[in-house]
Amino acid sequence: MADLGSNLQINSDRLWDSIHELAKIGPGVRGGSNRQTLTDADAQGRALFKSWCDAAGMTMGVDKLGNMFARREGEDPSLPPVYMGSHLDTQPTGGRYDGVLGVLGGLEVIRTLNDLNVKTRHPIVVVNWTNEEGTRFAPAMLASGVFAGVHDLDFAYARTDAEGKKFGEELERIGWKGEEPVGNRPMKAMFELHIEQGPILEAEGKDIGVVTHGQGLWWLQVTLTGKDAHTGSTPMAMRVNAGLGMARITELVHTIAMDHQPGAVGAIGHVEVYPNSRNVIPGKTVFTVDFRSPDQEKLDAMRARLEAEAPKIAADLGLGIEIEPTGHFDVVTFDPGCVSAVRKAAESLGYSHMDIISGAGHDACWIKKVAPTSMIMCPCVDGLSHNEDEEISQEWAAKGTNVLLRAVLETAEIVG
Repeated sequence: MADLGSNLQINSDRLWDSIHELAKIGPGVRGGSNRQTLTDADAQGRALFKSWCDAAGMTMGVDKLGNMFARREGEDPSLPPVYMGSHLDTQPTGGRYDGVLGVLGGLEVIRTLNDLNVKTRHPIVVVNWTNEEGTRFAPAMLASGVFAGVHDLDFAYARTDAEGKKFGEELERIGWKGEEPVGNRPMKAMFELHIEQGPILEAEGKDIGVVTHGQGLWWLQVTLTGKDAHTGSTPMAMRVNAGLGMARITELVHTIAMDHQPGAVGAIGHVEVYPNSRNVIPGKTVFTVDFRSPDQEKLDAMRARLEAEAPKIAADLGLGIEIEPTGHFDVVTFDPGCVSAVRKAAESLGYSHMDIISGAGHDACWIKKVAPTSMIMCPCVDGLSHNEDEEISQEWAAKGTNVLLRAVLETAEIVG
């Protein structure tokens, strides 16, 4: 690769201003963002992003799932493009940076190349993946999953939200259903810049996380069936308490994760209790166990142990039990060449860095199935994310985007 020189860095103020301009669309209640997928706010955010891409001279493609692909032409248009991007949708009480940094960081890379009249052999594409969060329409990373062949198009269109509205119908309603087939795009590579969503980089005082792997995941939905009964008049020995069963399985999940250290995690997040009345013993509970690990053997062992031991807990309490897998992806190993490009970029800029494993799922985890892929992470304050108090510094954002710039240029090949 040609010598990039110290002057080839992004415009930090422009990136920061763009992030906070987008945050005005779908604002949260205390400074964060609520731009859930396929809402009117999502549509407005997409329109603003497209206007910025148009102004940067890019051409926009949109596929049948609303994935947005903004292309800067290369000197040889026949070559497969280098992709960079993430997502613009947010949690209901999300921050300003989760996903957004990766998309607008990609846009800033293009703006910088335009400013400095830098040309590349390969085209470069900035992508906004639809429904990464999976909050309104499960599962997460839905559109990138269809792109990578994990799900099919009809499955995506049929997803429903809490009000019974279908993904496909809402995509049409907001006007972002394109005509391009999903997945019909050659890729030389993809890079995703993202905030860490964890505390490691900040605690270690590192500017950049070089993401080598992504954790595998099992989501297991557990249904316990007991007997509704009056809390005050039912003797303790005569209760069939689904809430007690859930409590004991919660402890089991924690024990399983602790027994598979280092690196394994587990918790119960989503919980439904029936009839959810203050003076009724729960007759039914439905809850989701989330196990994750960067070690496939550990990940599968945790699931197997839960499926072996949770039924014993239920039997001891007289409860019925069903355990159903509702989400899964294997441990991800990112492309060594892309990982090396990220590491070299950080080193060339003199940024402190460390190898890191992503604790969250990302679109790059699916795209890895169809193209060489890696991720770049920057710190976030206290590791807090999926929260309106999510915060990063302008310097962290700029350093992450500078690494993205150089990794993409190495892969897309500077001309001249």
